[in-house]
Amino acid sequence: MPKLIIVDRAGAETVISGAAGLSIMETVRAAGIDELMALCGGGCACATCHVYVDLAFESKLPKLGEDENDLLDSSNHREPASRLSCQIPLTADLDGMRVIIAPED
Repeated sequence: MPKLIIVDRAGAETVISGAAGLSIMETVRAAGIDELMALCGGGCACATCHVYVDLAFESKLPKLGEDENDLLDSSNHREPASRLSCQIPLTADLDGMRVIIAPED
């Protein structure tokens, strides 16, 4: 099972693992980290699962989609590493990736 390093808004790091194929959002929520609101349940209809990903893994991530890009534009905290965690499936290639939960809008 791939492992992720999750950094919460206070800066605390937690190592979690999840089944390949689940989204990063689903994996984080299943680990009991509730700072990631994910109000739309993964439907790419809000930006409450906004995270910053480790750009060293950028080539292993799916391309940013138009809907995801539009939703990230609505955030006051968008950065080059911004992604919606519901749009990134967990794969073995992402093992060890550091994911920072973005500030709440």
